[in-house]
Amino acid sequence: MNTATTVRRYRGSSPQERKALRRQQLIDAATRVYGEHGYRHSGVKQVCDAAGLTQRYFYESFSHSDELLIACYEQAARQLREINMAAAEAVGGSRLHRSHAMLCAYFGYLRDNPRVARLLLLDIRGISAAVDQAIDEALKASSDDMTRALAEPGENFDELLQAGILGGVIHIALHWMASGYAQPIERVVEAALKLGASLLDEDSP
Repeated sequence: MNTATTVRRYRGSSPQERKALRRQQLIDAATRVYGEHGYRHSGVKQVCDAAGLTQRYFYESFSHSDELLIACYEQAARQLREINMAAAEAVGGSRLHRSHAMLCAYFGYLRDNPRVARLLLLDIRGISAAVDQAIDEALKASSDDMTRALAEPGENFDELLQAGILGGVIHIALHWMASGYAQPIERVVEAALKLGASLLDEDSP
């Protein structure tokens, strides 16, 4: 083997693998820190301390804090979409049943992961144009997921109505979070289903 072209490994990991691991450590730590204190009240040092890394490793992966926030947001939003879609696929049945399953998964995840819920829904808009773009792209992906999970073959949902329902579900979640998740999840899901009944063109429960 040509040692000149062999990637040096340390404890079984290449430099690229270790860099990727440190980046993931920062994302996971920042999700906890931002979720507990809010992005605007958190600094690079807090995140690095939580990750167990020195600040020089922050700039190895991110040029500024907004980039890290976007990475955290995109990871959390992607995980939540995957959970929602898996719930719809698992239950099958009518699209009303699939809607119920997706909403149960959505609200249940927010309740069980309050730090992630804060990251996704609170104090996130207006930080920067790049962050707002990431939010808009995540909402578009959620809208596309809704169409794939609920629309009949050849059916196209009204985009404006769909956007309004997504926004309404988010506001229901915000109200529920502000109450300390006081109402039972089934009551919250029922409210969201009533909101979505016009999109599904079905009677609300």
